[in-house]
Amino acid sequence: MKRILLCFLFFQFLGCTELQQVVNQLPQGTIGIGNAEIAQGLRDALNMGIDKQVDKLAIKDGFFKNELVKIFLPDELKKVEKTLRDIGLDNLADEGLRILNRAAEDAVGEATPIFIDAVKGITFNDAKQILLGADNAATNYLEQSTKSKLYDKFNPIIQNSFKKVGADQIWNNIITRYNTIPLTKNVNPDLTDYTTQEALKGVYTMIAIEEKEIRNKVSSRTTDLLRRVFALQD
Repeated sequence: MKRILLCFLFFQFLGCTELQQVVNQLPQGTIGIGNAEIAQGLRDALNMGIDKQVDKLAIKDGFFKNELVKIFLPDELKKVEKTLRDIGLDNLADEGLRILNRAAEDAVGEATPIFIDAVKGITFNDAKQILLGADNAATNYLEQSTKSKLYDKFNPIIQNSFKKVGADQIWNNIITRYNTIPLTKNVNPDLTDYTTQEALKGVYTMIAIEEKEIRNKVSSRTTDLLRRVFALQD
């Protein structure tokens, strides 16, 4: 009875041709998919990105040997690096760069629980906007939901990581040596804050890569639910 009434209402506003066009535009295999399934599909996609991509960053060289997220020196210290290399201190410059990335790798291991809590909170309204949004809409949602908490989590870990490997002393040595070079302007950057910010950028970059894969490649939708949900945005 409900279906008959629905068809009747449709025909009040649409002719046969227009109605057929509406039906043709519906993605195949998505009729009957519920709001809860759509929200769960987005959660699954984000969890897949976290599992596949974020975990890669937490291992040794996860940042240092990944050109997409490798942490380079802040602008203030690029001139320091160049000067050190110009005077034959390449090893010191290389070590300074490596320890920034090691600290980020140490911190990322703490990200997953915060991400999982954020993903659990996705509602249907969130999911609807994300699904029909840009290729990184889900990642942007996750960034807005987690960035502040992750910063607070990452920052002390990175600071402790610096201390653990003697990075604070290494950088103090680098900066002190640079500041004693004639005709240079003294620098004193906050490397803990800088590395924390760069680590966060790296995390969201890798999640966005996985999201784009799922959105644009049917083969990356490895479950029936992902296939059905993301067919809605194709």
